[in-house]
Amino acid sequence: MSKKVVLAFSGGLDTSYCAKYLSETLGYEVHAITINTGGFDKNDEVLLKEKAEKLGVASYRFIDASEKYYNDCVKYLIFGNVLKNNTYPLSVSAERTIQAQTIAESALEIGADAIAHGSTGAGNDQVRFDLIFNVMCPKIEIITPIRDLSLSREDEIQFLKDHNCEMDFDKAKYSINKGLWGTSVGGKETLTSRFSLPEEAFPSQVEKTEPSNLEIEFKNGELISVNGETFSHPVLAIQKIEELASPYGIGRDIHVGDTIVGIKGRVGFEASSASIIIKAHHLLEKHTLSKYQQTIKSQLSDWYGNWLHEALFLDPVMRNIESFLQDSQRTVNGKVFITLHPYRFVLNGIESENDLMSSKFGSYGEENLAWSGDDVKGYTKILSNSLNIYHQVNKLN
Repeated sequence: MSKKVVLAFSGGLDTSYCAKYLSETLGYEVHAITINTGGFDKNDEVLLKEKAEKLGVASYRFIDASEKYYNDCVKYLIFGNVLKNNTYPLSVSAERTIQAQTIAESALEIGADAIAHGSTGAGNDQVRFDLIFNVMCPKIEIITPIRDLSLSREDEIQFLKDHNCEMDFDKAKYSINKGLWGTSVGGKETLTSRFSLPEEAFPSQVEKTEPSNLEIEFKNGELISVNGETFSHPVLAIQKIEELASPYGIGRDIHVGDTIVGIKGRVGFEASSASIIIKAHHLLEKHTLSKYQQTIKSQLSDWYGNWLHEALFLDPVMRNIESFLQDSQRTVNGKVFITLHPYRFVLNGIESENDLMSSKFGSYGEENLAWSGDDVKGYTKILSNSLNIYHQVNKLN
């Protein structure tokens, strides 16, 4: 009986090569699985199934993990207002963690002897997949043909042609990876430090030029409505905002950062929904959280984003941080009012029953209802005491 291998299948050249190589060369019974984290629709599902079957896999599954992706990960990226290097909403790195977990669960479910993925040896994804597999199913072998054989694109195409697999593998000018929390864009410009991506590189072109208003509502830090329309799950609200904002070309940028493998990397991205949601949520928190809640939360959120990026999602400290983030959202309730423009958006303001900027306590710079001038004199005298002692002892001006 042939050994079973579960293949993480995206339908691209690398995983198509893996499907054929694993069965024809290594003699495995290949079970291909696509994990949807928001980047595929029903038509894609049909096409992926057809492609996998043409490659001769023993079975094919399309697993929609969009809600799992939100529940286990994206929710906390929103709670933490996480932007890697103050720029990138961790679109791909967050996806890979959930995809790897779901693949590992499937491998254990069918009693697989091996798991395969199409990562090369040059990027972060190989670490993310391997690490999750090593923790969740340590007795299952990991096979990575593209990495292990150092294959070129031409080598892969020739192998598939030699095995009667006639497919369209024309290389696109730009590499696009779409998901719920954003779309990454790679091309020749991102391989350098000098050039930006041209307009045509982005999957969503600017189609709207007149401003429009957007109203989004949060309850306990989670999205519940968009322009008054309520949704059964936040995933649907995220997709609705994407639908409304992407025609403006909002959320485009290039992220520069340190990769897990020790080199600097550059990637373009388009994340209109993630950009708007994070900034809107952050504005609402400014009104509804205390000064020290915001201070501690920003520090923990930074660690959370960094460790997620570096494949450490399964470390128990991540669950500890998630607990803090979840608890911090009890008062993050209300509406945020936004105006969409080409390439940008404006946060106009908020409405919340938990707004700490309440006029009954006074208006900053205008009216004081909570203290007197004498109170301030006494407060500043006590507050300055330790500074006075330091400066007088050290005779500083």
